Amino acid sequence: MNSTTMISSDWQSRADALAIDGRAFVDGRRVSGSERLTRPTVSPIDGRALAELTSCGRADVDTAVAAARRAFPAWSRRAAVERKESLLALAALMERHADELALLETLDSGKPILQTTTVDVPGAISTLRWYAEAADKQGGELPAVPSGAVALVTREPLGVVAAIVPWNFPLEIAVWKLAPALAAGNTMVLKPAEQTSLSVLRLAELAAEAGLPDGVLNIVTGSGREVGAALANHMDVDALAFTGSTAVSRTLLEASARSNIKRLSLEAGGKSSNVIFADTADLPLAAAKAAFGAFYNQGQVCSANSRILVQRQVHDEFAALLADAASAYAPADPLSGGEGNGALISSTHTHDVEAWVTRGRTDGEVLFGGGRRIIRGSDAYLEPTLLGGLSADHAVHREEIFGPVAVLHAFDTEAEAVAMANATDYGLAASVWTSDLSRAHRVAGDLLAGTVSVNTVDALGNTTPLGGFKQSGFGRDLSLHAFDNYTAPKTTWIQFG
Repeated sequence: MNSTTMISSDWQSRADALAIDGRAFVDGRRVSGSERLTRPTVSPIDGRALAELTSCGRADVDTAVAAARRAFPAWSRRAAVERKESLLALAALMERHADELALLETLDSGKPILQTTTVDVPGAISTLRWYAEAADKQGGELPAVPSGAVALVTREPLGVVAAIVPWNFPLEIAVWKLAPALAAGNTMVLKPAEQTSLSVLRLAELAAEAGLPDGVLNIVTGSGREVGAALANHMDVDALAFTGSTAVSRTLLEASARSNIKRLSLEAGGKSSNVIFADTADLPLAAAKAAFGAFYNQGQVCSANSRILVQRQVHDEFAALLADAASAYAPADPLSGGEGNGALISSTHTHDVEAWVTRGRTDGEVLFGGGRRIIRGSDAYLEPTLLGGLSADHAVHREEIFGPVAVLHAFDTEAEAVAMANATDYGLAASVWTSDLSRAHRVAGDLLAGTVSVNTVDALGNTTPLGGFKQSGFGRDLSLHAFDNYTAPKTTWIQFG
């Protein structure tokens, strides 16, 4: 029996048999933390405690950073092909333990097991392999210089890199950071979200088994206020990579300025628009993709296309199609192995998202959805919801809700659609649907977004950079451009004549 054919009882049996270790991972081993403080990590699926998670403090961050600093000289001097082989060995171990990683991810985050087994874990493995293969294929430069000299430009690793990753894609986004950083020769101290630390902790154990030297990859668990702040202000951290909110990004900028002006790469918030023109060739496909773009992963996606702008001529037809398509994202038992959405990250977060639905109902209308569900005794489940009848400057159009809630709005002209789509503080992603090639190029060029998807939604891959404009941050994950977050050019000028 493989992971795609297992039923709920099979996954539950596996979950019951898991021995989950919530201790941090520093300098090649599990550690309990200097103060031996813990907090329970709770599954949003059913509210049960999964493990006692180590609550690291500043002293533990100092220990992890010191371990990474000790490991850096040897790891950075190791031949790129050797770093590549170590990372490929880790990818092979991840593949061997894929079901375990997927189950940890589902239990910790509430994601459907179908998603973690077919998308999240395979995606993380694919990204790790991609960067491993890129490690020994990065070349330097020989720029033109005056006669009698030669100049060499090399890309140098920065040193100790900190990473702070979110709870919506815990394993995948961790790999987006650690794979290029380690491939380039850096060492890392990574802080997972305190809600979802388990898969990344297991990854660190597999990294040690794969032969990564002690101190190359360290995982410090705990709160953002304690552990995140300690990393951001640390004088011996050379760079920090972050995915999360714009508000936290601001605090990281301040911390960098107060400390050692460490290099930052920030993938912050988003409020992405999906613009559907009346000349769209396949409106049912556009509706199906719009449902995916708004409701996938319970809507907990930084680049979620949660503002759906539809040309007035097809507005009503599209709304009906979208209602049908949204049924595929109805809440279901995450361990069932079937389709549907899982739990949101917590009951508290679900309450916050539900408050936006109430606000939308008060100021406009709920076109479909809006109901909270109880599954396995947990109330962290919410129906995919579409709001309408709200002005274009309403807060629902402006603020990141981070749940399965979208807003529908009609437009008349191309210029109006572009203006509405750009009328946010963010610029992470956008989508455009049209059969007019000229319009596709024109609108894509006018939209202020790091990625514009045409006749699809939220397109990304290992070969293309992901990041934003405006208050969605700076720096890029994925593609070769990610190496820019973790390296700097160094010039060696040799005068011989």
